[in-house]
Parts: sequence; C-alpha cells; structure tokens
Amino acid sequence: MKTFSFFLAFLIGISSASAASLPDPVRFSFAIENGDIKQAREWLDAGLSPDFEGMPIGTGVMIGAWEGNVPMMELFAERGADINKTNAIGEQALLHAAWKGHLSAVRWLVEHGASLNRQGKQWAALHYAVFAGHIDVARYLLQQGADINALSTNGSTPLMMAAREGQESIAKELLAAGARADIVNEYGDDALRWAMRNNNLKIAREIAGRERFSEVVARPKATWGPEVRSQPVPDRADSLMAQARRMEASGRRTEARRLYRAAITAIRQAEALANKAAIKARAAQGMTITAKRSKPEAQSASLSYSTPAVKNDAKEDRDSEAAKIGAGDTATAGIVEDWLRRARELEAAGRRKEALHAYRQAVEVLRMPSPDPSSPPGLP
Repeated sequence: MKTFSFFLAFLIGISSASAASLPDPVRFSFAIENGDIKQAREWLDAGLSPDFEGMPIGTGVMIGAWEGNVPMMELFAERGADINKTNAIGEQALLHAAWKGHLSAVRWLVEHGASLNRQGKQWAALHYAVFAGHIDVARYLLQQGADINALSTNGSTPLMMAAREGQESIAKELLAAGARADIVNEYGDDALRWAMRNNNLKIAREIAGRERFSEVVARPKATWGPEVRSQPVPDRADSLMAQARRMEASGRRTEARRLYRAAITAIRQAEALANKAAIKARAAQGMTITAKRSKPEAQSASLSYSTPAVKNDAKEDRDSEAAKIGAGDTATAGIVEDWLRRARELEAAGRRKEALHAYRQAVEVLRMPSPDPSSPPGLP
C-alpha cells in the first residue's frame, strides 16, 4: 500500500508539473509567432491541445498561417489540429495566410483540407487576398474553386473589395473570370459605387463599360458618397506593438508599457500627418471627358482641381499637434493597460467572449484620436 501511495503521489506530481509548464495565451503566441518549433513540440508532448488558442490570432495553425510558417502548421496538424477551426472573431487559418500574402502557406492549407468557401455570409479567403492586394493568392484561390461572388458578413463581394481599395489588376481579373458587378450589399452599395466613391476611375470604367462610363462620370461626385480609404497602422507602430507583446510575455511589464506608449504616439503622429494632408489636398471641381469619334476606345476622364487656402504657419500646427499627442499619451497607455489586464483576467477565468471584448477595447483606445481619461474601463 505504501508503494502504491508513493507511486500515485509521483504520478500526481508529474501531472502537476506538466500542467504548470503549459503556456498561457500570451506566452503561447509569443513562442509560435517567433517560430519556436522546439517549444511548441514540448508543449504538445506535455499535453497541450493542438487547438489551443493564443491571443489575439488563435491556434498554432492560425499563427503559423499568419507568419507563413509551414513547418509550424505541419507540426500542429500532425498532432490533430483542426485546419478549419474558427477563432473568436470568425477567422480561419486560410484567411490569415491570404491576408498576409503567404502563397506557400495558402497552398499547404488548401492541399490539407482548408475550406475555400464558407456557409452563408462570412468573410472568405478570397475577400482577404483581394482586399490586401495579393493577386497571386487571389488567382490561386480562384483556380482552386473559390466562390468569385462570395458574400461577406455585410453582403460585399471580392470585386467590391478591389473597387474600394483600388486594386485595378485584381478587379480586371475578377471581371474577366465572371465576377458580378450588380450585387448590392446591405448598405445599398455595389462595386461601381465604391470605385467612383474612391476615385478609382479605371476600375469604374472596367465595371461600367465604355458606353455607360460616359454617363457615370457625368454624375456629380457627391452622388457617390464620401471617400473612404483603409488606413493601415504605421510600420513603426506595428513593430513597437510586437516588441511590447514580447516584453509583456517575458514579464517585463514596465518596458512593455513604455513601448505601448511609443506605439500610441506613432499612430497619432501618422493620423495627424494624414489629416493635414487631407486638409491641404486639392479639391476636385469638375470632370473632363475626352474622346475621339474615330477612336472611341481612347475615351478618358480626368478631374480638374483647385487648391484651397491653407495656414502658412506650419510650425505652429506641428507644435500644437505634438502637444496634443504628448498630453494624451500617458492617460491612453494607462487605459490600454487596464483593458489588457482585464482581458487577461477574464481569459484566465474562462470568460472568453468578455475577454475578447476587453482586447477589442484596448485596440479601440489605441486608435482613438483623443483619449478620455475620465472613462476608465469596466467589465462588459
């Protein structure tokens, strides 16, 4: 009996040690994003689920897809990972690989059973590839049978993505492959409206055709709605956020907070420059259409501009913006840190939906033009 008790205690001790050695979502993400296959294998050998999710991307397969790390995806797949698993915000590994433009990862996923198309209105890999401008990935997905008219959660098609983002080459390929231009999303927009709204006239001409294009460009610009363009996070901010997460994963929270603050400043500075450029941008006053009767295919359209008056004291503007950035920096960093702390606590408590909400709030605060220190975060 004594021997059996000792053996049982020994087994419990091993089990406890193994459980204690398994990662939390932050540590897991840090290791997988950095391609630490040895560590990933050790965790899997110790009993980690092959579908364990890190924050914020997801499983090992998802992170491998995001990073274009095929060997990492292979490791988790060999241990039984679900290639088509969906993360907390509805994304799959194939969407991650398509968004980042990793063609080799996209190929591997498709060859190993990743679903090209999804049921109902959901974002598909083709949407992501087109939106990000990865024509080689989009072409491959179409060759493999991706639905060219797939509807996103709001009913938008890949052609609408191309029209919105000015992806001319991709738009042409989609139209040549049979993409429908008459589909209207839940907001009443179609591909032509998005192309005109964002001044992507060459795409608009491809969608409308030569004969109809004359009529289209003759309409007042205001009828198409305000221009909306995607504003990517600056490379410097993205790099700083990645460093901050590494610091946080290693327990160096003071350094992490400092990097978060620097990332906030980088985002604010980029936004300030973008806003100033928009103010100083020339305003379109009209559209000129030219065509030759003998060469109707040579028809073209161009915008005429006038330059509005702008302030001359650029230094004053810069100093004022810098003051606003500096004043809000510390408060914003504190709010972000509070949200991240709440998110970790909720994640540890198994309240994943609430944790996701907290992570999203942290991101929203980072993107806010001006923080509101009087509104501390609370549980959702």
